[in-house]
Amino acid sequence: MVSRRFLTLVAAAALTAALGGCARKTQTTAAPGPAQPFKIGIMTGTASQAEADFRAGEQVERRYPGRVIHVTYPDNFTSELETVIAQLAGLAADPKVRVIVVGQAIPGSATAARRIRETRPDVLIGFVDPHEDADTVDAACDIAIRPDEAGRAADVVAMAQEMGARNLVHYSFPRHMSQEPVAEWRDIMVRECEKRGMSFHFATAPDPAGEGGLASARQFVLEDVPRQIEKLGPATAFLGTSDTLEEAVIGAILEARAGYFVAQDVTAPARGLSEALGIRIPPNEADDAARTGAECRRLIAERGMSGHFGAWTHSADMVAIRACAGLLADAADKKADPRDSATVIKYLEAEAGGPVRLRRYGLQDNQWLVLTDHVTY
Repeated sequence: MVSRRFLTLVAAAALTAALGGCARKTQTTAAPGPAQPFKIGIMTGTASQAEADFRAGEQVERRYPGRVIHVTYPDNFTSELETVIAQLAGLAADPKVRVIVVGQAIPGSATAARRIRETRPDVLIGFVDPHEDADTVDAACDIAIRPDEAGRAADVVAMAQEMGARNLVHYSFPRHMSQEPVAEWRDIMVRECEKRGMSFHFATAPDPAGEGGLASARQFVLEDVPRQIEKLGPATAFLGTSDTLEEAVIGAILEARAGYFVAQDVTAPARGLSEALGIRIPPNEADDAARTGAECRRLIAERGMSGHFGAWTHSADMVAIRACAGLLADAADKKADPRDSATVIKYLEAEAGGPVRLRRYGLQDNQWLVLTDHVTY
């Protein structure tokens, strides 16, 4: 007969084993799984309004497959401010979004960023080519990168003179001229022209984002360029503050077979040139500066206009959008500091595939000015 003591010991052992099994099962269930990757939100212009920015957004999408939400702001963004704000602020509605990059950071971007900060202080925000003043931008984002307008102003005048120009026509409109860096760029060019014995002419064009839209602004330029060449002579160079008008400027110069196009408003190897020359660049080759430059040079030579067109070796916007996305993604993982100059230039040069010129914007510790090299076709 089995003793009660033996049965008691057996029951106790079974209970202990059962409890041990439960404990092990509970521990296994509670073990954390792999961390879910966060998402990156990007807002750019459309392919028709700002192709370089749009293509950069697509490049970031390919770099982080399944992790990028890419939206665009309306072409007439100045009259659709609420849409701009809603589009950008809406990116933070997804709780998985931890990084947001805006390029170009048009008016309304700072307001949207402040709204995001109110509910999602964990989101890191980057502005590329912001249109609003430095103090407003400073409070809205973690990092801002804009073209070095003042740094390249003197270079542009020197390049125009080297190309053979004696006159410089500058197209802009009140919305752009109200931006401090753009006004400074114009003032520096005026002084540089005086130093070099060149004549500076300011021409007010319709705002492409205004009432008449892009078509009206381009039509004005197509008609005004030949008027300026007739009035000032063939040794006249043109440039402006809107990249959306550059195809029209270049087309008018090619048609007139006179005049010079110095460089794009946004640093880019073929902005305006590829459209005017009929170059079709596949989206996956949009950042192949060497291939694009070689094609521009060939087609311009065929038209007998070699030496009449200038460009930047890289698209600063494309470089900056990709660099911002990568830098802030690493910062979200605590792997990078977006306020360290050595870190910022490392990410920019990695995207440019070579050196860039970088300096801080005034006293701001989160804003940077970048410039790429210039080339003549």
